[in-house]
Amino acid sequence: MNPVAIRFEVVPFVLVTALLFALLGLALWRKGCPARRVAWFCGLPALVLVGYLLYFFRDPERTPPSEADAVVAGADGTVAAITEVYEGRYLKTPCVRISIFLSLFDVHVNRAPISGTSSFRGYFPGRRLFTFQEKSSEVNQHNKILIAGERTRCLVCQIVGPVCRRVVYWLPHDRPVEIAIGERIGMMKFGSRLDIYLPADDVKVLVTPGTTVRAGETVVARISRTHPRISEAPTEGPPTTAGAAR
Repeated sequence: MNPVAIRFEVVPFVLVTALLFALLGLALWRKGCPARRVAWFCGLPALVLVGYLLYFFRDPERTPPSEADAVVAGADGTVAAITEVYEGRYLKTPCVRISIFLSLFDVHVNRAPISGTSSFRGYFPGRRLFTFQEKSSEVNQHNKILIAGERTRCLVCQIVGPVCRRVVYWLPHDRPVEIAIGERIGMMKFGSRLDIYLPADDVKVLVTPGTTVRAGETVVARISRTHPRISEAPTEGPPTTAGAAR
């Protein structure tokens, strides 16, 4: 069994945790608290929290399906809702939106649902509602990523919740990038939601609310379009970068 990689982004969190508990322990010791009690009171919680941080920032390898018509989950978690909506800004067509809720114990690395050209469309400020609420898809802070594949397109939204403080898109923000299905595209830190918008006429959804999914592996839909889509001009100008959560 291969060891699970840990994201380097965990380092600042571990250092801050160690520093805070070290300062707390020093303050208690200077006030006369026995060293053994200080070690138990500060050392044990610090180890537990550091252990959780290492667990949270894990980045296991995933094996995407080989089928050309597969659409995979972009995040680990539970399918919270499947909704028919009209996406009028980028896809400009009736869509099916697959919403995946991530708990604090899920892997938070995000992966590409389809192969194609990935473009960062911007960071959009908003509210911090709990992401299990349906309206969080519309009003919460989020990143938007557009992936244009050969037979369909996919709009990915990394959505901030009240606990999640950052959503990160790892690929270049200033230019499109070719990616393969299941490749890493970013991360959402400390509980959040990921929405996948797919043109309704292009796909058949395979999952239902309550389904547990794994990013890059679980097939959530099949592309029903049998011919390549017609290339379309970009529907927006340059990506919005002001205030981007990176």
